[in-house]
Amino acid sequence: MCPKKIPVKKASIVIKADLAKVVYERHGGISYREAKDVVELILGVIKGSLVVGENVKLSGFGSLNVVQRKGRLGRNPQTGERMKLAASKYVTFRPSGLHSF
Repeated sequence: MCPKKIPVKKASIVIKADLAKVVYERHGGISYREAKDVVELILGVIKGSLVVGENVKLSGFGSLNVVQRKGRLGRNPQTGERMKLAASKYVTFRPSGLHSF
């Protein structure tokens, strides 16, 4: 079954409720509440993987990668005082080569 394109207005933001609505409309056997739970479950699994440092690859969409940022020296912009900034992690997104954004 080939997925249909979801109509999205230009410059709009897709929120979890929009995803739940699409799941509800496409799947005839579940309620809207169950569709919301499915979306929450999927996003929870993705978030949990990222929190523990695992990368997430969504075939045909893209990948979410956890990157380690080294600690460094910085400066307080108000006082000019030098300070050490701790190492941290952040998430990057790389779209799949199948899409042109």
